[in-house]
Amino acid sequence: MSAPVVAVLGSGSWGTTFAMVMADAGCEVRLWGRDAAVARAVTERHRNEKYLPDVELPAGITGTTDAAQALQGAGIVVAAVPSQVARRTLGALAHLVEPDAVVVSLMKGVELSTDRLMSEVVSESLGIPLERVAVASGPNLAKEVAARQPTATVIASASEETARLVSAACTTSYFRPYTNDDVVGVELCGAVKNVIALAVGMGQGMGYGWNTTATLITRGLVEITRLGLALGAQAETFAGLAGMGDLVATCASPLSRNHTLGSHLGRGMSLEEALAATGGTAEGVKSSQSVLELAAKHGVEMPITAGVVAVLDGSMPIADLAPALLARPQKAEGV
Repeated sequence: MSAPVVAVLGSGSWGTTFAMVMADAGCEVRLWGRDAAVARAVTERHRNEKYLPDVELPAGITGTTDAAQALQGAGIVVAAVPSQVARRTLGALAHLVEPDAVVVSLMKGVELSTDRLMSEVVSESLGIPLERVAVASGPNLAKEVAARQPTATVIASASEETARLVSAACTTSYFRPYTNDDVVGVELCGAVKNVIALAVGMGQGMGYGWNTTATLITRGLVEITRLGLALGAQAETFAGLAGMGDLVATCASPLSRNHTLGSHLGRGMSLEEALAATGGTAEGVKSSQSVLELAAKHGVEMPITAGVVAVLDGSMPIADLAPALLARPQKAEGV
């Protein structure tokens, strides 16, 4: 049997890392991006020094800036572009996607102005049914995965066949996928954990310790679960890899861009300075507003998320975030 052909759209750190995983799993991978120097280095030297310094990529990956070349014959398409430009980017490539291709979203976020989850954006922008869309999410910090450190992830889809196909294409000795049919729950975990990581980073940047961190992570999980249940997600998803697993990794690790950006803000940087110092895409900055809007539509209270939004838009000084959260009305923990 010939190796599955995979097109990865987006040559940033996570897109390149997932391309590496799929190549290690035996796939023929084409990595598409707009940077010609990156594409050339991936093909000729098996390196992406811009996003993954010192990582040697498998020979099974070729880089290209030609989307038609990347997508021709690809049975699996992996979308790894920033969430807020996903609709525009994918829509422009829709005519190049093979008719029966399965599309995997690595993107974490809720689309501004529409409040759509990324699986919905993929389906709408490419004109394919949700049964041909899968999402991947879990405690998967790109640099650790690129170092082939053991981890697990969740592949969720409305179609069990799609989830199993993608799972088989990314199973390696160090990367263990589990399948799930709770697409809404898995996606919400991936989007909102970035917002909670910003809050944790802010707290640590201001000098708060592990008690504060644990409080924010635990109550952050309550917020994610509350919103997920309102949208029809399954409760068990939030205690699993895509929920608590990813939340802990993103909130606790200095490798998390959202955590790092929050730390810069906590130390007194402006948002512009923090973005420049962090580098890369910190999805929680833009997604925080759309997550809060989605929660308001469903009457769900999310105080940590609301506090992060207020800090980011300048309506609350960062020093007031912790006192504002602690001053909330007392109630039973499970409420």
